[in-house]
Amino acid sequence: MRLLRSFRHAFAGAAYLLRTQPNARLHLVVAIGVIAVSAWLGLAAIEWAIIILCVASVWAAEAFNTAIEVLCDRVTTDRDPHIMIVKDVSAAAVLAVSAGAAVVGVLILVPKFLASVGA
Repeated sequence: MRLLRSFRHAFAGAAYLLRTQPNARLHLVVAIGVIAVSAWLGLAAIEWAIIILCVASVWAAEAFNTAIEVLCDRVTTDRDPHIMIVKDVSAAAVLAVSAGAAVVGVLILVPKFLASVGA
């Protein structure tokens, strides 16, 4: 029963992300696109593992960023320089993970795509 409850909370968190965070919706669209292109290109198992790990990492970073922002907003709604730093660093973490995932995507998908079109 506890396990079911924990899954229910996790899905509620994912739904909150998609409902309230435009960047999470963007990450979802990009993830679907990357997975579709990966399927079309017929990636090897290790390439799939790397792509899925990158997608999951971006989602996790976005979730942590949202959780930190919600918590900071609960602590104070006043402009606080320390809260601003926490939010900025959290957003920077999402940017770093997303940029790394994009580089991995280019390194894996572009050569496969070029090979498939005979370039």
